[in-house]
Amino acid sequence: MLTKSELKYYSSLLTKKHRQSEGKFLIEGKRLCVEGLKSNYTSEIIFYTDQFENSNKGFVESFRNIRSEIIKESDFKKISGTKNPQGIAVCFKFPQSNSEKEINSNFIVALESISDPGNLGTILRTCNWFGINDIILSEDCADVYNPKTLRASMGAIFYLNFLETNNFIDSLIKFKTRGYSIVSTNMNGKNLNEYSASPKTIITFSNEANGPSKDLLKISDELLTIPKFGNVESLNVASAAAVILAQQKLKHD
Repeated sequence: MLTKSELKYYSSLLTKKHRQSEGKFLIEGKRLCVEGLKSNYTSEIIFYTDQFENSNKGFVESFRNIRSEIIKESDFKKISGTKNPQGIAVCFKFPQSNSEKEINSNFIVALESISDPGNLGTILRTCNWFGINDIILSEDCADVYNPKTLRASMGAIFYLNFLETNNFIDSLIKFKTRGYSIVSTNMNGKNLNEYSASPKTIITFSNEANGPSKDLLKISDELLTIPKFGNVESLNVASAAAVILAQQKLKHD
């Protein structure tokens, strides 16, 4: 039986501060929980309600090796980040942190100061769709384990390798010394149709409002832009990432 102190503990994981201090996060919804439970992430506990159990006979029992607790709907709402929860949630432990040396695929995505969790999650989902496994995150990006990021990623986070940097520019410079070309997206860049990714490429996407920082522009080997035909000023960063990755990843492969 889940105690009041345990309920308080797990509900605290809805905040970034406690997620980072405890090295754990919550994910909810049947589809996302299934993605997590079949991944290599370590799960700690499953929470579910009577209503969920009645509608999904045998679901929880299929994960007998994991502690599971049935809780009241009023208590479930305390650990939920959604207005209309499905009644199933799982607590996972953070994976082991990666280093620059462990991120070594030939096509990498780097994200600088992406502040909106929804945009971050959508970009991660797009990366997974195109088989991009390694993601570099600047120190001021939105939290990968924010509930909004998790929902937008549709479970993609469970299949990606993350390098969360303490100094984004320094990390990219280290990759340059290993032969990687840094390609940044910018309104004044080269038409992406006229560029083909180098054998070892890092494509960067930057803050929704400000674009790439001056420091990132200084170390970039190439700037790319999506040709514009209409009247809107710019594309949403997640939309731009989908267009560019679709084209450049296919060219690279």
